Amino acid sequence: MRGLLLPGQRYLHMKNESDGRKRTIAKAFTAAEVKATVYRASSSAYRTERERRAACLRALVSDHSQAETRIVLDQDNAMLSWDNQRLIEYTRLASCRDTLHYEHKEPHADALLAIPDAIAWCWAKGGSWRQLVTPAITVVRNV
Repeated sequence: MRGLLLPGQRYLHMKNESDGRKRTIAKAFTAAEVKATVYRASSSAYRTERERRAACLRALVSDHSQAETRIVLDQDNAMLSWDNQRLIEYTRLASCRDTLHYEHKEPHADALLAIPDAIAWCWAKGGSWRQLVTPAITVVRNV
């Protein structure tokens, strides 16, 4: 991960990169055989961004409720409290409050957060960007 950083760069975030760098980053992750699940909540099923986010968080918790798990989310200070409330509720419902641990981190605090950022960015852009990360996608989970 650190090898992908440019001089003076603290972390990778796709929105801050040129198209050439985006391709390099995405190719590096697929070459490293990263595997990812895409959680997709359609705008036709959920009206707002928060409803879609809640549906994805609920599915994520459900999918990982049977094993000791640690989930690290990219910290968005505007969503931090809201996310925590949902996660408390969903881990309680799934009876995994003691085994599923979650935390939010700033992108510079955990270099691995660049991986889901890159995959999600490419997936959302579609077209050739989505094709670029398709080898890393093991499941597309429609929620």
